[in-house]
Amino acid sequence: MSLVFSAVTPHPPLLIPNIGKEKTEKLIKTQTALEQLEQSLYISKPHIIVVITPHEGIYNNTFVINAHTHFQSNFHDFGDIETQKEWAGTPSLAAKIQHNTREEKISTRLISNEKLEHGASVPLFFLTDHLSNIQILPIGYSKSDPKSHLQFGKILKEVIMESDKRIALLASGDLSHRLTTNSPGGFHKDGQKFDNQIIEMLETRNTVGIAQMDKELVANADDCGYRSILITLGVLQNMNYSFKNLCYEYPFGVGYLTGEFLFD
Repeated sequence: MSLVFSAVTPHPPLLIPNIGKEKTEKLIKTQTALEQLEQSLYISKPHIIVVITPHEGIYNNTFVINAHTHFQSNFHDFGDIETQKEWAGTPSLAAKIQHNTREEKISTRLISNEKLEHGASVPLFFLTDHLSNIQILPIGYSKSDPKSHLQFGKILKEVIMESDKRIALLASGDLSHRLTTNSPGGFHKDGQKFDNQIIEMLETRNTVGIAQMDKELVANADDCGYRSILITLGVLQNMNYSFKNLCYEYPFGVGYLTGEFLFD
């Protein structure tokens, strides 16, 4: 049918109450923004959610598509043995994407992992409470250049538009991990510069500017959301949309951006 929803989401495990505990209070703005997204997503009535995530396995020139029939998430690695969720997969859509990318000489790899990593499971934890029959498709980006990510997004768009399903698209990823002296990667002055530029160019629909960002600036920022955003922008090329920044904060030295692409 069509693309009915798209958004940028962060994925800190600290958002999960049993993990973050008292620290989740410092992420209240992000939680509120995700609640807004959840309402918009529900209203869009999707059949499938495609999640672009850094944590499906990253290869130099190959995009990863998780074609499992069903998914389970848990947060045992973060000390939470209680929080769990399950979602159905959509292997037929995964196969269609790989077929189309092969025709365009874009390298993709189908995998079949039942366990969903936190890059996808954290945003889905908040966004699918009222979507009991939703199917999901996790896709991992590659280390290839920005142009390849835009091209992959363009192919993904063709598959979405040819589908008889209503499809939502999430760009999961955190921005700079080097915003303060307490950041996981330590402080770098380019961290905030990178985040500011990404947000400004999303708001002004400057896809070319994002694709042509200085490589050293991107590397110094130490992010995990840039390529997720690039793929999403590839999908959105030639569509009428605006970007609404619902929340940007970094209480733990990592940039958490939550925003929605609004279709005209």
